[in-house]
Amino acid sequence: MRSYHAAMPTLTFLGAAGTVTGSRYLIEAHGRRILVDAGLFQGRKELRLRNWQRLPTEPATLDAVILTHAHVDHAGYLPRLVRDGFRGPTLATAPTRRLLQVVLPDAARLQEEEARFANKVGSSKHSPALPLFDVRDAHAAVDTVEGKPFGERFTFFPGFEVTFRRQGHILGAAAVELAVKVAGGERVTIFFSGDVGRYDVPVLRPPEDYPGSTYLVVESTYGDRLHDPADPREQLAEIVREVQRDRGVLLIPAFAIDRTQELLYFLRELITEGAVEPLPVFLDSPMAREATQIYRQCLSEHDAEARELLRDGVDPFSPPNLTIIGTIQESKHLNSLRGPAIIISASGMATGGRILHHLRHRLGDPSTTVLFAGYQAEGTRGRRLIDGEKELKIFGEMVPVAARILRLSSLSAHADADELTIWLSRTETSPRQVFVTHGEPPASQAFAARLEDRFRWACQVPTLEEKVEL
Repeated sequence: MRSYHAAMPTLTFLGAAGTVTGSRYLIEAHGRRILVDAGLFQGRKELRLRNWQRLPTEPATLDAVILTHAHVDHAGYLPRLVRDGFRGPTLATAPTRRLLQVVLPDAARLQEEEARFANKVGSSKHSPALPLFDVRDAHAAVDTVEGKPFGERFTFFPGFEVTFRRQGHILGAAAVELAVKVAGGERVTIFFSGDVGRYDVPVLRPPEDYPGSTYLVVESTYGDRLHDPADPREQLAEIVREVQRDRGVLLIPAFAIDRTQELLYFLRELITEGAVEPLPVFLDSPMAREATQIYRQCLSEHDAEARELLRDGVDPFSPPNLTIIGTIQESKHLNSLRGPAIIISASGMATGGRILHHLRHRLGDPSTTVLFAGYQAEGTRGRRLIDGEKELKIFGEMVPVAARILRLSSLSAHADADELTIWLSRTETSPRQVFVTHGEPPASQAFAARLEDRFRWACQVPTLEEKVEL
């Protein structure tokens, strides 16, 4: 029998400390261990290697996992936890559970593909190279997930209550409000922001206001910068018109969840309204195809405009001349495609997926435009292209970069520094302590300084595996 009146809770930062990836926060209280987020590290090799290091806490000793949303840097480590002994429950919103049915098996297939390639070319230090987890682990992980509604507080262990609050970042994205009762009956609330979405963007509802909490763990992906204030729709239109004029191919590495749907939404508007001439659009991502179908089905999560379109029988994610690519053979046929045309493919930071094949084939062609439409983490191929590298290693070979590389910074699913500040400013109560995470060090430090200056909140930028008593 676990003691109800226990010492104050502790919080250990097992990820998203000093980096934007690998979101993992361990809460220990009442003899329970709760992991909030189970994300994969991405980017630099030294970060990716962390995925292979065992957690300080054995997965079998975890009592529950709570997920903020379905992106792999927040949920992609769950299959490995299951492989190593975690048996659930995993708590998430209902739309997040639906997306995980697509995301986790896809992540597993990429792991298996990378292991096969390493064995083929002999690039692994271990023989044979093994995936971090496989498809069987991914399906077992999905089986642990319980879908919960937004806005309802529920008890999942004695002394523990959780509420999911809508964040608008992607479909199903939530902040996690975790309430823990401690000795003397005090109720300590720990609010995990997850990834905060933006205001006045299409498709999804905006983030709910921060309600206040005893402790706050807040992301800082864009904590030191502001998004381009230009209209992303108009910027995209100008790029498409240039591609049409030059009869080139616009290649868009896009996150399969939300960014792809937003791009399809804008392209449908631009083509149907005559802002750009009709041109072929190819969606070459099995996960994006399935995620888009889930977006269509989750009507209650859409903003008013998207709901109205669907009610009127208009598919907001189907621009004219859209072709959905299914098989690998169909994807290969795009190698002979001549412009003007648009290819949208995952992954968004060019870390894996079919986009790598398109980049290998088209980066050396000056008639190609590569458009990045989201955050590019340090060490990723996307970041290296944005930073101007002249050749890129793909599938073991160096590919010269002759294509035009562009970035649509106004099209982001993350709140920038001002939007994060607005989101936090609407609370009537101040947190006792703020932990600024999920950002590269300059961004986290800058955002902590901003909060201290603006609100006089006590802020800390934690280090990896730092443990604090709440």
